[in-house]
Amino acid sequence: MASRLVLAALGAGVVRAGLAGALEAAERPAAARWRRTNYARRPLTLLGGPVLAAAATGSAVLGAPAGTRAAAALVGTVGAVVGGYDDLAGARPEQARDKGLAGHLAALRAGRVSAGAVKVAGLGAAAAVAAVLTRRGTGAGAWVDGVLTTGLVAGTANLVNLLDLRPGRAAKAGALLAAGTLAGPVGGLVAGPLGAALAVLPEDLGEQVMLGDCGANSLGALLGLRLAGAESRAARVGALALVTGLTLASEKVSFTAVIESTPGLRELDRLGRRPA
Repeated sequence: MASRLVLAALGAGVVRAGLAGALEAAERPAAARWRRTNYARRPLTLLGGPVLAAAATGSAVLGAPAGTRAAAALVGTVGAVVGGYDDLAGARPEQARDKGLAGHLAALRAGRVSAGAVKVAGLGAAAAVAAVLTRRGTGAGAWVDGVLTTGLVAGTANLVNLLDLRPGRAAKAGALLAAGTLAGPVGGLVAGPLGAALAVLPEDLGEQVMLGDCGANSLGALLGLRLAGAESRAARVGALALVTGLTLASEKVSFTAVIESTPGLRELDRLGRRPA
C-alpha cells in the first residue's frame, strides 16, 4: 500500500505541475481552439484533459502488474488521442448534431463519419488489443474474458466522458471508482490515476479547466482496464452490465436531472462547485 500511495502522490504531482503550464499556455492565441464556454457560460480551457491523461497513463503503467503495463499504456494513450481529436474536430459547426450514439449513427446514414464515431472506433480497437494483451487461458473462457475486457475498457471510457457535463463530476466519479478498486493485485494500476483525478479537482471545480474527451476517455479507459482485472468473472459481468445499462440510459435520461433529484448524489455533485 505504501508504494500505491507514492504512485498516487506522483500522479497528483504531475498534474499540479502540468496544470500550471497549461493555464499559462491557455492564454496564448495558439490555444484558442482548446477554449470552451461551459454550462454556466464561463470560459475555460480543455488543456487540463491532456495533463490529466498524461499523468494518469504514466502512473498507471508504473503501478500496473507486468502483464498489464502494455495494455495500460495503450488504452490510456489511445483514449487521450482519439478523445483529443473529438474535442477539436467535434467542435466544428458541421458536427454540432453528431452527439450520442443516435447522432453518430445518423451521421453515418447521411454518409458522414463523425468525430465521435472515429473516437468510438479507436477506443474499441484499443480495448480489443488490450484484451489480447491481458488474455487469460485458452478456449471459450478466454473469448468470454476478451469480450468482457473489451466492453469494460471502451464502455467505462465512454461512461466517464458522459459524466463530464458539470465541473468536477467526472473527476469525482473517477477518483471514487479508483479508490474503490485500489486493493488487490491489479489495484496499483489505478493508484496514480486516483491521485491525478484528485489533483485536477481544484481547477475543474473552479471552472478554469474541463477534462474534455481527452482527459475523461483516458481516465475512464484505465479504470475500465482495472475493472477487467477483477479475479471473479461474475464481478466483471456485473460491472459490464452496469456500465452498459448506464450508457443506454443516457440516451433517454439526463444524468444531471437524475443526480439533481437524488439526495446524497446531489450534494456530492455540488461539493466544491461554484454557484451557477
